[in-house]
Amino acid sequence: MIKTYFMLTKPGIIFGNAITALGGFILASKAQIDPWLFLATLMGLSLLIASACVFNNYIDRNIDKMMERTKNRALARGIISLQKAIIFAIFLGLFGILLLMLYTNLLTTIIALTGFFIYVILYSLSKHRSSYATAIGSISGGIPPVVGYCAVVDRFDMGAFLLFMIVALWQMPHFFAIAMYRLDDYVAASIPVLPVKRGIYITKVHMLLYIMAFLIPVCMLMLWGYTGYAYLIVMGLIGISWLLLCIKGFKNTNDKLFGRQMFRFSIVVIMMLCIMISISIA
Repeated sequence: MIKTYFMLTKPGIIFGNAITALGGFILASKAQIDPWLFLATLMGLSLLIASACVFNNYIDRNIDKMMERTKNRALARGIISLQKAIIFAIFLGLFGILLLMLYTNLLTTIIALTGFFIYVILYSLSKHRSSYATAIGSISGGIPPVVGYCAVVDRFDMGAFLLFMIVALWQMPHFFAIAMYRLDDYVAASIPVLPVKRGIYITKVHMLLYIMAFLIPVCMLMLWGYTGYAYLIVMGLIGISWLLLCIKGFKNTNDKLFGRQMFRFSIVVIMMLCIMISISIA
């Protein structure tokens, strides 16, 4: 049962967001890490994200039954009662907020709560109705690195803004790639993601444009003096490689394979971003 509750928090999402929060924290601290502040920030944010994911599972429980990849989730199968899930989500959220309030600062707590609100209320309640939900979700996805950054410096400056833009723009082709290789699931659940509403070709065009936009704040992070040349060289090469893979996809007739390739490479991109921020700070 403990494992069931743990899976309800979507640990993969928690881990991914913790990685970007780590990148923001290291960038702001210039690698001079306060271990207690780091631990409190990561734990508080992770608990709040876990809470958001449980609430999302609650909201999505009916459409989860229609999708192959989600039909075995605890709330979709009724393994955990709805009341217990809500209590669990509230407990996680309150504990996460408490940690952030006690050990970070008010700005960090407010930013984290903003991300929580956008994901649980705006994104979760709109994903069944509009293809624009993906863009809303990307906003909440761009919050964790800002939380990590602001926990250190207690201000929202250009560094925080660039981190937000980088990760928010990265989210879009990442989400589109998932929607492409999981297209049958989204069709079955009548979720109006872009490939369902506008088709694969238009989705590829959007992916290309977002990757091009992503490269701008990636470069600006070095131009504004936050990172070194090694970061720019590595991220420039990775970003261009991602762009070329996307361009190649216009000739690819196996769209599910292309979607999976783009998804996997997007993971490489975000991991390398955080690694290069950590080792190439100006």
